[in-house]
Amino acid sequence: MTTKKMNVESFNLDHTKVKAPYVRLVGVTTGHNGDEIHKYDLRFKQPNKEFMKMDGLHSLEHLMAENIRNHMANVIDIGPMGCQTGFYLSVINHNDYDEILEVLAKTLADVLEATEVPACNEVQCGWAANHSLEGAKEIAREMLSKRNEWKDVFGEEA
Repeated sequence: MTTKKMNVESFNLDHTKVKAPYVRLVGVTTGHNGDEIHKYDLRFKQPNKEFMKMDGLHSLEHLMAENIRNHMANVIDIGPMGCQTGFYLSVINHNDYDEILEVLAKTLADVLEATEVPACNEVQCGWAANHSLEGAKEIAREMLSKRNEWKDVFGEEA
């Protein structure tokens, strides 16, 4: 069976072959002025087997979006995947994978120290009632506990 190549990189990824958690460089896009955008797949949960509960994921999104910029000025965006298994991180003019791992670890450590979810109100958030600081901490704690696995996208059997 031949699968048609899709325009979206993650649609071409065999999600049955990956082993979460992992951090994977999805691709590099070069702009007209030579700037490079590096996009990363930060996979927290095993596709089609696990997912992050929405209130914890939502709070984790707020916490990471706010705190990651304290560790790296090159961040363009960090946002959740619709499948609730991870996040996409985009950075500009930065290609040090190991530093990305370090920045993610520091950001997740910030989540564990948080006493509130930033911008968790109706003025700054589109669904302010849907948050869980403890849920975000649980997800961060689990991801950090498996940091030694982050570089291994396809598991040991691949």
